Amino acid sequence: MRLNKKSKNSGIGKFFLFLLLGIVVAGGAYVTLVFFENSPPTLQLTGDTEHIGKTADFSIIAGDDNSGLRSVRLILRQDDKEYVLAEESFPRNGYTGRIGPASFSKEVTFDTDGKGISDGPAELVVQAADYSLRGYLSGNTVDMTKNVTVDTVPPKVLVLHSERYIQPGGSGLVIYKVDGEATRHGVQFGGHFHAGHPVEDGREDIFVAYIALPYDATEMGKAMIQAEDAAGNLGSQPFSPVFQKKPIKRDRINVGDGFLSAKVPEFEGYYPEMQGSMKEKYLYTNREVRKANNDKIFQLCQNPVSQRLWKGGFQRMAGASRAGFADYRTYYYQGEEIDKQVHLGMDIASTQHAEVRAANTGEVVFADYLGIYGNMVLLDHGQGVFSLYSHLSSIQVAAGDSVNINDTLGLTGTSGMAGGDHLHFSMLINGIFVTPKEWWDEHWVEVTVSEPLVGSKF
Repeated sequence: MRLNKKSKNSGIGKFFLFLLLGIVVAGGAYVTLVFFENSPPTLQLTGDTEHIGKTADFSIIAGDDNSGLRSVRLILRQDDKEYVLAEESFPRNGYTGRIGPASFSKEVTFDTDGKGISDGPAELVVQAADYSLRGYLSGNTVDMTKNVTVDTVPPKVLVLHSERYIQPGGSGLVIYKVDGEATRHGVQFGGHFHAGHPVEDGREDIFVAYIALPYDATEMGKAMIQAEDAAGNLGSQPFSPVFQKKPIKRDRINVGDGFLSAKVPEFEGYYPEMQGSMKEKYLYTNREVRKANNDKIFQLCQNPVSQRLWKGGFQRMAGASRAGFADYRTYYYQGEEIDKQVHLGMDIASTQHAEVRAANTGEVVFADYLGIYGNMVLLDHGQGVFSLYSHLSSIQVAAGDSVNINDTLGLTGTSGMAGGDHLHFSMLINGIFVTPKEWWDEHWVEVTVSEPLVGSKF
């Protein structure tokens, strides 16, 4: 059978028509995919996105892995007004593929002063667009809106009582009132921040902060009550205690081979990184381990119970005083000076393996071995007041236990950097070592703590 020439040409024509149509469709798909891609940019805004104070810090992160970023904006909207906080446009670097950058980040600091922005509700809006031809050539766009509160008024602070005299290694307290909501408040004193706690007498806006001056302070430094709100506004009020100089006590410690032979093996078991001679290992313990131990103790004191657990003066263990607080010690080996350290507690010697009792009511936050302190117990008495018991031969409590005054914590011993059986007792305020003698004195506690708390009610 012969094919009709017309039919043959018609078949060829249809083939080329379908081929052309396929090319057009494929080309259109390619153009759509390349030039009209529909994946919007990604956005992230970090920082305090709930409150804006006098100043605010934000971090913008944007990205687009397809056509690339065209622009990014951060604006504040309030009462039908817009305030541009940040704006960035990216030049075209081609016509196909990724035309703009794939990622962008920027730190934004915004100062509300003089901008005409009022305290109250507002909106933070982050906008981004890419180089897609969608949206009538304006690209894929994305908006992220977050409701915020503008608050530029800091809390007000009123001093009700402040410590009048204080010396290095001394303690005291400040009582103050906070007018306005504060997320953080306390006293900046002696180079440290001492958090405030409720006075627990029904006055919800009255707080107490226990303060301490480090043993090696040579001046008072800044003494300031501070209250900060959620927007970062800081209210403050100075106070002016009188700095009292304190004479330095010095002591000489002779380190013998017998002591090294008895103590260095104990430390080697806990600190295998020690190297060198017996003397070198001893010095490593007396310097590096001591510093690490004190740093650990400081950290243990940074999250105290907010309630006051203790009452009255702290009890002193019966026995003879062997060393005092803030004694400046010089260490000698074979007649040669090898080290200098400061003793941050009181050493009390009684009978061997004497019972060690809680000086006041509190909670056990540490009960384990700790380097130069040996077997050690640390009690949290609430509101930043802590007591420490070390060189124990045994420990009879565990972290998390609640103890009453005079409850047994363990027995005295020679663990850690101890040459003979005794108790090393320390008091701390928010991690700052202070003299125990003040806290052992019932009259000092009455005058320094109890009376001001009662007097501040009037």
